Amino acid sequence: MDVARSFQPASVLTAAADLDVFSRLHEKPSTAQALAGELGTDPRATRILLDALAALELLTKQGSDYSVPEDVAMLLTEKSADSVLPMVRHLANCLRRWAQLSFVTQTGRPAECGPSIRGEPADRASFIGGMHNICEPIAAEVVKKLRPLKFGHLLDIGSASGTWAIALLRAVPEAKATLFDLPSVMAMAEQRIAEAGLGDRVTLVAGDFYTDDLPDGADLAWLGAICHQNSRKQNRALFAKVHRALKGGGVAVIRDVVMDPSRAQPEWGALFAVNMLVATEGGGTYTFDEYRQDLCEVGFERVRLVHRDEFMSSLIRAEKGLR
Repeated sequence: MDVARSFQPASVLTAAADLDVFSRLHEKPSTAQALAGELGTDPRATRILLDALAALELLTKQGSDYSVPEDVAMLLTEKSADSVLPMVRHLANCLRRWAQLSFVTQTGRPAECGPSIRGEPADRASFIGGMHNICEPIAAEVVKKLRPLKFGHLLDIGSASGTWAIALLRAVPEAKATLFDLPSVMAMAEQRIAEAGLGDRVTLVAGDFYTDDLPDGADLAWLGAICHQNSRKQNRALFAKVHRALKGGGVAVIRDVVMDPSRAQPEWGALFAVNMLVATEGGGTYTFDEYRQDLCEVGFERVRLVHRDEFMSSLIRAEKGLR
């Protein structure tokens, strides 16, 4: 029953994140009535939401005033350097899709889910920010798994805001990089790369890897958490583009979930396959043998599993021949 009820605290937390309750109350403790006036929300509904947050110890209630404990504010307010608010907001969008799982299972079609109350551009920013929340703390250690790491020119495909490119460039100080992602992401990437002091080593190229050719000339192609959103057919098409774009002797590295042959382990990967079921037309989580088959089919050689991870950071390395 605890599993069945677990949607309740998750829904309370994600609703508060979408409404930016924590940032508002951290700036100024308030009553439910006053906060509803600021947020443009219903007073009764706001009081019930705030009381639930207080019950979960995410807010403190004294009399009719609500405030945010400092340990919560550190993680869930806009201005905090340690904020994971973007990821929580992204998970709010995931939750709306997961609620339709029975219908998705019946039809085989992804969930119908429009933008959150924050709007599509804000949802996109939350997704990109959420990926940074998760990846930035682990990126340097994951990159170490690729040692010895040598490359002159990195192509980061579906680069988001550049978190992994930054880690790879810091590991190889003499290298440069091309970041390739959708036009709507480029401003976020430009800002993060500038903050990292790497602007002179990075070229930003806007495009869509489903429809556009990839920039050529790289000797290392990085596919970080991209393959799971695709069907195997889509991955083969993408791998073929990567193969064409790489220099002879170049290397492609995939960072993603790698499943055991049973597909039931790791547990996190089996659950993430459900996330792809409700969110994409054909995405999923794949075994190493499936990755190896699809990479070899388009011409890659010496495909090997460099690092196995229980989550999203297994690493597969494949080489392009010199010819």
